Amino acid sequence: MRIISGSKKGIIIRPPSGMPVRPTTDFCKESLFNILDNQIHFNRVSVLDLFAGSGAISFEFASRGSKDIISVDNHPKSIGFVKSESSRLGFKQIRTVRAEALKYIQNTSKTFDIIFADPPYNYSQYEDLIDHVFKSNQLNNNGMLIIEHAGNLDFSQHVFFKEKRKYGQSSLSFFQDKTNSYD
Repeated sequence: MRIISGSKKGIIIRPPSGMPVRPTTDFCKESLFNILDNQIHFNRVSVLDLFAGSGAISFEFASRGSKDIISVDNHPKSIGFVKSESSRLGFKQIRTVRAEALKYIQNTSKTFDIIFADPPYNYSQYEDLIDHVFKSNQLNNNGMLIIEHAGNLDFSQHVFFKEKRKYGQSSLSFFQDKTNSYD
């Protein structure tokens, strides 16, 4: 995988074998960041990367100038890799936390502009995750929750659902509290 844009554009990231990850494809990642390019100023957003895995999303935000990024994963090899690659790339703004994603958001009082979650496709707690983010007001005004998931899942009936984009076998669903949005 590679960093698509920003200060580290083109740098290849090679996670070690044996990591339980399904990295976001370059096509999906590039599409995501093209969407975000038109909506946010990267140097002004705080980011929570849940199920961080290889750190691809965190590295992309950091390369584009985001100053506050927390990468959460419960697998020690993933967290170790994100930590060592952040150091190698000079991304001091990435902080790693080893925790189960839902427990992390249930126990943090921090708020974010962007929460990105890429759970395993067999994850059974999508609704709990989405509901908790909004019930606990974990998004700042105009903040967004973005979930990468298998294309067959449909969250369009959720009250905070905004849109879904499909990229091959993967989809991105965007959620936003429209009462706190500048749209």
